Amino acid sequence: MKLEIKGLTKRFGSFTANDHIDLTIEPGEIHCLLGENGAGKSTLMNMLYGLLDPTEGEIVVDGQPVTFHSPSDAIAVGIGMVHQHFMLVPVFTVAENVMLGREQTAAPGILSRKKASDLVHQLSERYGLQVDPSALVESLPVGVQQRVEILKALSNEAKVLILDEPTAVLTPQEIDELMEIMRSLKAQGTSIIFITHKLREVKAVGDRISVIRRGKVVGTAPPSASEAELAEMMVGREVKLKVDKEPAKTGSVVLSVEGCTVVDPRGHQVVKDVSFEARAGEVLGIAGVQGNGQTELIKALLGLVRPDAGVIRLDGDDISKHGPRESLDDGIGYIPEDRSHDGYVGAFSVRENLVLDLYRSDAFSRGLALKLDEIADNADHRIEEFDIRTESASTPVSSLSGGNQQKVVVAREFSRPLKVLVASQPTRGVDVGSIEFIHKRIIAERDKGTAVIIVSTELDEIFALSDRIAVMYDGRIVDTVSPEIRREDIGLLMAGATPERPEEVSA
Repeated sequence: MKLEIKGLTKRFGSFTANDHIDLTIEPGEIHCLLGENGAGKSTLMNMLYGLLDPTEGEIVVDGQPVTFHSPSDAIAVGIGMVHQHFMLVPVFTVAENVMLGREQTAAPGILSRKKASDLVHQLSERYGLQVDPSALVESLPVGVQQRVEILKALSNEAKVLILDEPTAVLTPQEIDELMEIMRSLKAQGTSIIFITHKLREVKAVGDRISVIRRGKVVGTAPPSASEAELAEMMVGREVKLKVDKEPAKTGSVVLSVEGCTVVDPRGHQVVKDVSFEARAGEVLGIAGVQGNGQTELIKALLGLVRPDAGVIRLDGDDISKHGPRESLDDGIGYIPEDRSHDGYVGAFSVRENLVLDLYRSDAFSRGLALKLDEIADNADHRIEEFDIRTESASTPVSSLSGGNQQKVVVAREFSRPLKVLVASQPTRGVDVGSIEFIHKRIIAERDKGTAVIIVSTELDEIFALSDRIAVMYDGRIVDTVSPEIRREDIGLLMAGATPERPEEVSA
């Protein structure tokens, strides 16, 4: 099936998200769509899948213009989509999820689980996507859940498959498996639109790479293009992809964690007897697939949750029972993984957000009165220093791009003396230009003598920044390794195996 996008435009009021985009997806092609956060990739795909109506332009399938009013219209012509956040029912089986909405019956009004299971088994064999039709989705690893999503789309006879950031929650081994699945589908004639911000992946699997910047297609490149060339197309300027840093000059232990255990509200241990040390002047990276206890561990360090066992010490003092305000006052900086929920107040201005955890200091308040001139001067200084792209300091943070929202959070946390910086997913949803800037600031903070803890699901980021890497799996730190470790070996650790015993991965 040949898919053509001609002059597709989407406006929201005076804002143009997509500006006369032209793209052609050839039959049996892996077409990669590359772009920074806010470039318009998701808006374009939502129009292509019937979730949004175009303002202008048309979609053409095999030479015939088509109009989509809902995803069912897109599915009917052979377009399927695997969303970044899976659309599966955890308590249903694989077969029940794949057949949802098209249930198989033995007689009118009587469901046939056997028919559903047989159909899923046939699809698995046809496309080389091995899954157990009777398995509960909630019991499956993330990589297998993704296979279920792909099967679900292919069960509708999808000829064009949209994969939206499909590698965001996968281990390196699962990413390799996904790449093989994509190549296999291509060989069978399925076209794939692969949306990602990871340059390494588009070069590995793409036939053509189209780059979107500020709502426009700025160019199409072959996979032989260098990562530097692709990054420059994305951002519009030269980008340094390698973090320049000197060897760490480590000092004494600043933060020590001994036997930390956290139990969630359901009574499940999500952090299990975790111990580690963070030293002055080093970056300790914490690697792992999302959902293995990293979030809860970081919350315990910040006083957002109280450990159920264990001790957390800062410069030798027990801070296990300190709350968030005390932790901030102790000298712990925090870049949260979900900036919109924990990092800023969207309705507040840039100026106000830059002093959210500083307004009580003598620099910005006198008794109950805020020093408005000092707060304004601080905002002007930080906006310039951190290159925050905003119309003015009074602009609400919610109206900024994701990268600039993150810069507001980073600027605030770096604007006070820190003993420890805890940065969780510090560049999530951020374009390569902002990634370059944030990485430089993190290394500069390390070089000032701050103990830095980075939690990231991006292995490239972990390798680029870390002086030591702790790997978390199932709530535990399974090993602490050098950043010289091979990617495949750290992938085994992230999956709960060890490099010496790789057969455990399939257990």
